[in-house]
Amino acid sequence: MSAPPARTQILSLYRHLLRELPVRSAATPSRTAHQKLSSPSQLQKRLRSILSSQHANEKGQLQQAEQFVRYVQAQRMYATLIERYNPGMGMSEEERVRLTARRVGMDLPVEHKR
Repeated sequence: MSAPPARTQILSLYRHLLRELPVRSAATPSRTAHQKLSSPSQLQKRLRSILSSQHANEKGQLQQAEQFVRYVQAQRMYATLIERYNPGMGMSEEERVRLTARRVGMDLPVEHKR
């Protein structure tokens, strides 16, 4: 039987998970970093309780958590790449056509409204 994972490994995994969590909306942008850290989200509380429990010391649980960290990192990278290489995804068709025309050196004619 293998030795239980070190506490430092569990803490490191917890920090990796926290880094990958989505940033909470800026409902109150004037909050300081300390205020944000002192009021964790429900997901942060849940992660903390899971990783501080006795079951977190099981090797299978840690491997599953490490896989989850890698998955979330890959999802974040995927979203970043989609945003970078498909900048017109969130645009309307009209705006996309206008920008495509400008890319090849043309301006669309002004449409007269009736």
